[in-house]
This record gives sequence, C-alpha cells and structure tokens, in this order.
Amino acid sequence: MALAYNHEEITPRELKPALYELDGISRETVEAHYKLYQGYINKRNEILGKLVDVDLASANQVYSEFRSLKVDLSFAIGGVKNHEIYFEHLGGNGGDPSGIFGDLVKRDFGTVADWKADLKATGMGGRGWAWTAYDWDEGRLFNYIGDAQNTFPVWNATPLVALDVYEHAYFIDFGTDRAGYIDAFFNNLDYDVVSDWAQKYGIRP
Repeated sequence: MALAYNHEEITPRELKPALYELDGISRETVEAHYKLYQGYINKRNEILGKLVDVDLASANQVYSEFRSLKVDLSFAIGGVKNHEIYFEHLGGNGGDPSGIFGDLVKRDFGTVADWKADLKATGMGGRGWAWTAYDWDEGRLFNYIGDAQNTFPVWNATPLVALDVYEHAYFIDFGTDRAGYIDAFFNNLDYDVVSDWAQKYGIRP
C-alpha cells in the first residue's frame, strides 16, 4: 500500500532588497544563509516525492525508512518556516518594538529591555533557534528555545520573532561572538512586520 501524497513543489521566497544592507550583518552572510534556506526547500520537495513511492504493505524495514523520511521532512519544513520568518522580519531599524507587538512585550515582559535580555539569553543557551511566540492557551508571549529546526515545538503557539543562532547565521561576521550577532539581529528587526503578523493572526494586547 502506497500513500498518495498530494503536494506541489514550492520555491524559495525572494529576499527583500533591504536584507543586503543590514547593519552589522553582511551581504556575504545573507547570501550564504539564503542558500541554506534554498536547500531546505529542495529537501522538502525531494522527501515528499520519495514518500509517494514507499510501500507500507511490504517488509517491516520499510517502517524504518518511513520514519527516517518523516523525521527528515520535519527538519526540512522547520528549516523552511523558521527561515521565512527570520528573513521577512529583518531589514528594519530595530529600536523598541511598536504597535501591537510592542504592547504585548510590555504587558508580558514588563519592559522592552527585559524581553530583549530574556530572548538574548535564550539564544545564547540554544543550539539552533530562539523564538518569541504567542501561546494561545496562556494568552501571552514567551521566549522558547530550539536546538534544531524541529526540536521543542510548543503546540498552539505562534512564533512572531525567530532568532537563528546556528553558526552559519553569524560566523562570517562575528566569529564566535554570538552575543554581538544577537545585538545586531535586534538592531535590524522590522517591528512593523511583526505587529502586522500579530494583527493578521488576531492577537490582541
């Protein structure tokens, strides 16, 4: 028995011109980073194509293959989604968050400084990602840690800020200075984009 995976291949989103002129994050880094995102797109398309041909009625070892494909698919799709958030909300002037997101930060963290300190510490402790997400069950923002594209997801939480702390995101420009890179990340956030997302999702302070 083979499952019919009805899917269309997707293509990478184009980068905004502003991403080539970030403060402290070089064009070289952005271009190298974008290639990794393209790789996740390609891997997602490839795995979904392979899943079509898996015969679940054959020998038991098929299930090991099936598991491997499904795990790799979650990693690839996580890489796509995380990077699309990451690239889309860069290219701004940083500063203090405004709009809906700014109001949420002040309500749930007390001050902007406290939110940034908490997200920075989360990023310093993570091996791959740190997210500011809105938890629909608790009705508040929280900073979550992720060691890979597909580790530690929190169900019913919507990410609004995605901080990539894999070395590929900063090593060209900052070497081992991850903290310096995180500061640059904050300086380039476009909070209008983040607040627009919050409004679209129906998140209210």
